[in-house]
Amino acid sequence: MGNSNFVDYVKLFCRSGHGGAGSAHFFRSRSNPRGGPDGGDGGRGGHIILRGNKQLWTLLHLKYTKHVKAENGIPGSKQLKTGANGKDVVLEVPLGTVARDAETGKFEFEITHHGEEKILVPGGRGGLGNDHFKSSTNQAPKYAQPGEEGQEVWKILELKLLADVGLVGFPNAGKSTLLSVVSAAKPEIADYPFTTLRPNLGIVKYRGYRSFIMADIPGIIEGAHEGKGLGLRFLRHIERNSLLLFIVPADSKDIRTEYRVLLNELKQYNPELLDKSKLLAISKSDLLDAELMREIEKDLPPIPHVFISAIAQKGLQKLKDMIWLELNREV
Repeated sequence: MGNSNFVDYVKLFCRSGHGGAGSAHFFRSRSNPRGGPDGGDGGRGGHIILRGNKQLWTLLHLKYTKHVKAENGIPGSKQLKTGANGKDVVLEVPLGTVARDAETGKFEFEITHHGEEKILVPGGRGGLGNDHFKSSTNQAPKYAQPGEEGQEVWKILELKLLADVGLVGFPNAGKSTLLSVVSAAKPEIADYPFTTLRPNLGIVKYRGYRSFIMADIPGIIEGAHEGKGLGLRFLRHIERNSLLLFIVPADSKDIRTEYRVLLNELKQYNPELLDKSKLLAISKSDLLDAELMREIEKDLPPIPHVFISAIAQKGLQKLKDMIWLELNREV
């Protein structure tokens, strides 16, 4: 998936439809020139709806859709005829799309299933016709309800990537290089921090015809849960990964401390992330000999680990075996 085509955040101005006005009509005929009220109800204003589509992986199709407007409801008419509802606007979105209020940032809902529909902005209710207001003391009400106004609001749509494996690590840890080697993904790779500015997805082929999806999440730094660096913008993608693969380079000053910092950022962002399966890959291990590896292993955190080198094609099959076993482990 090309970086230029990956969009995981859009802000939309939404206007739902106004409800149609109720009718204040009275029945008239030659035989009954002073008939009673027969005004119908107004139709509902159009909703703005999100619908899940498993064929979509990005919000690119909504990037230039800045204004979304639904139709107004039609007013009621004589003979108790209800006006037609305004036409809804249905926006197809990838699974994992989260809707938020743009002003408050409040979470509203998440689309998680194909075909699932949820109302993003409801249309206004139609007004009641005068027939609803007749009574024994008021048999000829000359009034009806106006339709309810639609809503005009800004909404934010954010996408959480769905992947089997999420790569977690500081900038320059070697995540993009690993993804480029084990899959057909072509992320940007360079020797400076924050080369990866958008998440990248890659399909990793495993033994036979099996495969799993790996996501390269832009680098985390200390304080990311507070929005530092690329922070909150990308931490959300980790929420929908089944397994977290921590990448720490062999030339790190303290691998255990670096892992703890990464783990703490995830905990501060969402403590439930710590319940996910975790593996540790020591990248750039072509710099190490067997003796150095043994020394490093003495102080590694207590999770399954593997030494890898994407450039030297070292340890990659063992890494894929560990990932596959963990993904298919019976709980």
